Amino acid sequence: MAESVLHVENVTMQFGGVVAVNNLSMDIYEGEIVALIGPNGAGKSTLIRAILGQQEYTGRITFHGPDGRERKLRIGYVPQSPNFAKGDPISVLDLFACCISRRPAFLRPTKALREKVLACLAHVHAESLIDRRVGALSGGELQRVLLALALEPMPNMLILDEPLSGVDVEGMALLMDMLDEIRHKFDLSILMTTHDFSMLERYADRVVLLRERVLRAGTPQEVLSSDEFAQVFHMRGGSAE
Repeated sequence: MAESVLHVENVTMQFGGVVAVNNLSMDIYEGEIVALIGPNGAGKSTLIRAILGQQEYTGRITFHGPDGRERKLRIGYVPQSPNFAKGDPISVLDLFACCISRRPAFLRPTKALREKVLACLAHVHAESLIDRRVGALSGGELQRVLLALALEPMPNMLILDEPLSGVDVEGMALLMDMLDEIRHKFDLSILMTTHDFSMLERYADRVVLLRERVLRAGTPQEVLSSDEFAQVFHMRGGSAE
């Protein structure tokens, strides 16, 4: 049986007396893709901030190595798509230079830096985007660039917040194919939030339905056909009733 790489135990968070996450417990296992789903305000992004160490909480969040012992993990994070002005002159190469290099971004990138960025983009088959302006990228292209950035340096676990938002159907399938390829190639565990249920049965190993706490967890089919899912979303299997 795969080892738990992330253990969340009895985690509670509240803001101004309002409970956002209530006594929530869950595990992410080695090498699996887990999708967090739930209505707006269910606590998905709040939970991610706690896992990333950006939000105070009560309870326990621990990370584990292949031997089951607690240890620090390197986490790659892809936030919800930031907005770039379409006329912004910053290129994909410039973006990487700002994030992974100490060299001032206004200086011409070195050949070595360009080669490193190309190697990063190769993880998501996006080398052709290196000189494109970030503001001119499609939603799917931007997500691929942000994903490549999150993989430098290579993490043990990847967390993505709404990676399918603003991406067309073809782009969603391409992005999910890449995530599946990456998790197998680099033995990563992936946790992602999404409001799109069409890709879950094909790509997710498990789905966790949240609304302050875990309402249901299991395979995509188990969760999407559950009474809890129907009560929250008024649909079954991702289709309106």
